[in-house]
Formats: sequence, C-alpha cells, structure tokens
Amino acid sequence: MKTDLTDTTASKINKALVQGRRAIGTPAIGMVLTLVIVTDEENAYDALKAAGDASHEHPSRTLVVIKRVSRSPRDRTRSRLDAEVRLGADAGTGETVVLRLHGEVVEHAQSVVLPLLLPDAPVVVWWPVNAPLDPASDPLGALAQRRVTDTYACEQPVEELIARAGNYTPGDTDLSWTRITPWRSMLAAALDQVTCEVQGVEVEGEEFNPSCELLAMWLADRLQVPVERSVSTGPGLTAVRLDTDCGPIALDRGDGTLANLSIQGQPNRAVALKRRDTAELIAEELRRLDPDDTYASALRYGVDRLNGPAKGAGGDADREPLAVPAPVETAAKAPAKYAAQETAPVRKAAAK
Repeated sequence: MKTDLTDTTASKINKALVQGRRAIGTPAIGMVLTLVIVTDEENAYDALKAAGDASHEHPSRTLVVIKRVSRSPRDRTRSRLDAEVRLGADAGTGETVVLRLHGEVVEHAQSVVLPLLLPDAPVVVWWPVNAPLDPASDPLGALAQRRVTDTYACEQPVEELIARAGNYTPGDTDLSWTRITPWRSMLAAALDQVTCEVQGVEVEGEEFNPSCELLAMWLADRLQVPVERSVSTGPGLTAVRLDTDCGPIALDRGDGTLANLSIQGQPNRAVALKRRDTAELIAEELRRLDPDDTYASALRYGVDRLNGPAKGAGGDADREPLAVPAPVETAAKAPAKYAAQETAPVRKAAAK
C-alpha cells in the first residue's frame, strides 16, 4: 500500500501511517527500531532495497531522507515536504516513509524526522554516500544510538578513515569494517588451531580499499607485529599471509567467492568467503546496537601510525610515519605500513 503526500507535515504523515495500518489489518506496531537513511535521489533506490531486505531480519520503521537542493534562488527559500508512505508488501516487514525535503527545511531535517521516530525504540542512522566527517555531531546523527557510514563510497578512503578516527564517538561504525567480519573470524579460528607465535603479516588487496586498510590495522593492533600492505587487482581483499615460527598460514581468495586456507602441517581447505551485498551488511550492523570497541581500537591504532607520532613525544616519536601505499604493479609489495611498537611482544590474535 502506497500513499503519496505533497506539501505535507509530520503530523499528516503519522496519520497516514495509522490509517494505512488499519487498512491492511495490522493496527499494532511490531517493529524493533527506526532506521533513518540519509541519501540523495540517485542512491535512494539501492539503499531502500537493501533496507527492505534487511527488514526481514529486523522489522523496523525506515525513514528515507532525501534532500532536494533547488537551483533556483526563489525555490531555495520556499520550504516543502513531500512524503511517500509505504506499508504491507511495499515496505518489507516494517513501515517505510520516503521524505523529500525542499528549500530551507533541508537544513532542519531533524525537525521532520523527530516526530516520526518509534517511541522507546533505538534509532540507527545510515549514510550510504556523502556521510559527514563527524557523524555524531550531525543533527540527524545526534538522534541515533548507532551511526553507520561507508568509507568505500568516498573518493579518498584513507583520508576519510583518518577523519573518522579523529571524530570517533561510541556508536560509530562503517560498512568497510563490517565487510571484513568473515575474514577476522576465519583468521582468529586459524590461529586457535596452532600454538605458534606470529612474527609478521601481509595483507593483499585492492589499492586504497578501506576494508584492506582496516584489516591491516586490526591485525597490527591485535598481534602487535609489523603488517605489510601489498596491492593486487582485487576484487576487494585477496589474501592474508601470516609468518609464524611454525610455518606460514595463508588465507587466499582470488575470485571473490571461494578462499583457500593453508596451515603448515595441515591439508589445505576451501572455505566460503563470498563478497556480501549491502543488505547483509546492514542486517549484521542492526544485530548489535552497543559501541564496537574493537573497531574503535583498530581504527585509532592504525590511523595513529598513518599520521605519524608528534615530535618530542618520546617512545614511538623516533619512528617514521607510515605512508599511504603508492600505485604499484599488480601484486607488487608496497612499503611496510602498519608497524607495531618495537618493544611490543609477539603474540597470538585475540578472537573477538
């Protein structure tokens, strides 16, 4: 069921939601959260489809905020709110409201969204593209317990990661981090099968891929060993190789679907490690609404070394700052990147 409202208000949208629930015979509200999607017209369809698929696991009220910027100076001063209310089969297992903001109301989107939030339910804000550098200080982000961005959609992902680390607030997360969850689980499980000390790590993947950078940061943070970043043609992450005192451990995925896990002294194993779509990533993020401390630790650890320590700080201050890898040939090695502290002990990764 779809209801179009032109030049409307939040009060009229709420009335349309109530009337729509009665019309389809579901007057009760059985949703667990409010998902606010802030996007543009070009990316709204894909984001809405992903949210609809994720709603089968997490029934929610989805509010899509599309800010329409007019080129005409006269139209910029005239505020207008258009809405499309979707219920039933047109909205997955929840409710969907598409909000198109025109004129001055674009600068006050939070005043439109606030009356439409589910009472006593958590709020998640997702920016598929064009996320603010400080999501927690954004007027819409301030309404949420969780704020989801996607560094992969940025033109300069490494610089974006540095900004994310500098402005990190508990509750922030990124889909580039979510993409490496299967890799982190598989590597932690592989290290649990051996009693070896890791001496070095190599992470191979596409150049300037934020998921590759975050995985390298996580490994350097957890293992406290040097992590080298090498470049391949992808897709995405292609390999992680661990140098241990018991022999090499490698997780190679060349085709983006099936990976090969090799451990010294054990037969090689094929493991499913396919690249997941956006709906699966959003569904994973909605499973937990508490702060992701592991993401925060990895992000800050790696970015501190990307920026380099301040002079005169002592300890690590004499180490050279880590450089962003420059363009190189396929599978050629970039300079050592995420170096661990010189005095840090070599140890196994802690699975989390």
